[in-house]
Amino acid sequence: MKFLFSDYGLGAGVATDLVNTAPLVRRSTGEVLVDPAALERFLTEHEVRSEALTRDGRPSGEDLDGVLMLRQEIRALLETTAEDDVVSGATALVMRAGVGPILHRDAEGHWQWHVATAPDATLADELAVLTGAGLLGALRTLGHDRFRSCTSPDCEGMFVDTSRAGRRRYCMPEVCGNRLNVANYRARQQGRGKGPTTRPRTTGR
Repeated sequence: MKFLFSDYGLGAGVATDLVNTAPLVRRSTGEVLVDPAALERFLTEHEVRSEALTRDGRPSGEDLDGVLMLRQEIRALLETTAEDDVVSGATALVMRAGVGPILHRDAEGHWQWHVATAPDATLADELAVLTGAGLLGALRTLGHDRFRSCTSPDCEGMFVDTSRAGRRRYCMPEVCGNRLNVANYRARQQGRGKGPTTRPRTTGR
């Protein structure tokens, strides 16, 4: 696997979405990565092109186990309050199988810094390098305050806010944001329904 060293958004995004596949977060639906096929779908959705899978085909049960263990490590890093500990942990992820940075030409012929993975890296190793580099890049560029917990009161999700404005509040905006909006709307409707009733005035003749 090879990716742009400067493209921290890719790795940080994969880290965020991987953490939020866990049943701790998906309370209503449960574990997302239930089998190797589900892991394959996750990789496809995030356009992760694994060289390990190029050699061996589709993800195996062993690949899945390795990725689930990595998921726990990434969550621990997102929860870490000390910046130095985040850097140490993310660097350890990169060092598992990272090679580089190295210079490669992009599609337009310009030299760009890339990080590559060792030829014998497993799928979990490749994802460790990708997410570790993404977390390091996000921390350096955006700051540690972009590592956040979901603000939805019934969600345990975590995320790295790589948006330009830095105002993201939910780990899965299309899920948690909508759910909270619906809950608030229902609460307002119930509040209106419990208000005092008024009778129409009658006028004497």
